[in-house]
Amino acid sequence: MQKPDFSAPKAYGPLRSFGRVRGRALSDRQTQLFDTLFPTLAIPAEPDSPLDPRDWMADAQAIEFEIGFGGAEHLIGQAIRHPHHLFLGAEPFQEGVAKALVGIEDHGLNNVRLLASDARPVLQALVPHCLDRLTILFPDPWHKARHNKRRLIQPSFLEAAHRALKPGGQLRFATDWADYAAWTIEKVTQHGGFEWLAETAHDWRTPPDDHITTRYETKKLGDCAPIFLLFTARPQGM
Repeated sequence: MQKPDFSAPKAYGPLRSFGRVRGRALSDRQTQLFDTLFPTLAIPAEPDSPLDPRDWMADAQAIEFEIGFGGAEHLIGQAIRHPHHLFLGAEPFQEGVAKALVGIEDHGLNNVRLLASDARPVLQALVPHCLDRLTILFPDPWHKARHNKRRLIQPSFLEAAHRALKPGGQLRFATDWADYAAWTIEKVTQHGGFEWLAETAHDWRTPPDDHITTRYETKKLGDCAPIFLLFTARPQGM
């Protein structure tokens, strides 16, 4: 496939603020859920032994991990749609985890486990080939060149992701920053353990059929329209 051009003019203004200055105070209900519900769903932030997600849901038909779930719209929506799948969700911001807890309680979900911390130690601790899908939607772009090293998509992350995914498992990535899309394609291609499934521009301009739009996505804060990249994990050694 010809190298994609992500530089199409955008239909909205530039990003005017970056990052979160401070989180909102939690409501009484959210605070209570952190005290009562979260401990029953929490994934250990710094595992000292391998983690097998089937210890949490032995009969799961599929296991999915969403890193940086933000307001939890996608995570909770997918968990509602697929009650027989186990969903792991990682989000370092307390407000996002609180929203996930509310969604879990409101819908009576028992197929979600939450990590309120950096996802990378947990990803590295997962037993090999346990994930059917790894989803990363609109991660922090760290769009200044001197900050690129802070981006989630790095060789070490891709190695851990490839190890955790089943052969044929999906790595889904979305961004509204053209440079981050190009960066991701470059890093994934260099890794060699994944196949990019796009054949035409329509494939990366169009969200997956089961995509659930997030509030962040609707804000259109990046420098291009959303780009959706879908990769599959090749078997080890290929």
